Amino acid sequence: MKFRITRHSGFSAPPDALDLLFERLRASGDVVSFSKATDGITVTWREDGGISRRTEEELAAIGRLEVLDAVYATCEDAPELNADWFAVSFLR
Repeated sequence: MKFRITRHSGFSAPPDALDLLFERLRASGDVVSFSKATDGITVTWREDGGISRRTEEELAAIGRLEVLDAVYATCEDAPELNADWFAVSFLR
């Protein structure tokens, strides 16, 4: 499944916020990978085989939370970043 990390419109993030986040994001094994896109950061999330009986909507919610967790963990370790600056959306 694909997700996109963008700047959250409700918060005043600096212009380079996505670049700073991308530099610090770490792939989570074979489960989550990140790539830079012109309008944000594209995230590929590979579901765990144990949850494959879920609907696409359920999987999207689980994947989005995992991506958000990665963003929050990254921002916790980087005082120049604020997790509130970022939004995560599911790409259909």
